[in-house]
Amino acid sequence: MPVQEKPNYIWSLLTMKCPRCRRGPMFTQSNAWRLKETLKMPGKCPECGQPFELEVGFWYGTGYVSYALSFALSVATFLAWWALIGFSTEDHRFFWWMGLNAVFLVLLQPWLMRLSRVMYLYFFVPYDPNYRWTRVKKFDYETDSYYKKEDKDNSDQ
Repeated sequence: MPVQEKPNYIWSLLTMKCPRCRRGPMFTQSNAWRLKETLKMPGKCPECGQPFELEVGFWYGTGYVSYALSFALSVATFLAWWALIGFSTEDHRFFWWMGLNAVFLVLLQPWLMRLSRVMYLYFFVPYDPNYRWTRVKKFDYETDSYYKKEDKDNSDQ
């Protein structure tokens, strides 16, 4: 059996691959700026079968990750602006930075939303080099079983 090379962590994260196998795509559409399909994901990884939504409401936590990414980018653009252009009380350079930073964040928002989902899932699902022979990561209950209704009236008969 040939040994597969371990995919790079950062490259897999930035190319938005499954955290378990680092090979399967996490999104059905590779272009993040197709806004109607920005967050469309398959239910499971096509390569290893890892479910992407580990429990009901799982993706709510990505708001915190997205906020942290936006804040980090704002700090980075602030430092770059300060080093390259500088700030002055005599003109409106600070307001120019605020305006350009806002436009920058709005334009990057679809990619940031995707990246925050990928990073959030990477917190919970570790890389598994033997993903073909091991079971997928699951939480206490699955999303599919949560939405299935049991017919309690017929269970008494």
